[in-house]
Amino acid sequence: MKKTRFNEEQIIRILQEQESSIATADLCRKHDIYKSTFYKWKSKYGGMDVSDAPTKVIDLQRQI
Repeated sequence: MKKTRFNEEQIIRILQEQESSIATADLCRKHDIYKSTFYKWKSKYGGMDVSDAPTKVIDLQRQI
């Protein structure tokens, strides 16, 4: 399995950063990620809070 550079908490913080009206292109450039990666994260982790991350990710993995 491929190791990721960002853990769930970091991903959620990046998504929250975008919600504070930073352009998506600028955010992707800042964190050195592709736009497609950002939108995949947004579909998976969108609306989560940092405190919700561990439990919701485990629930999502069980559904698969």
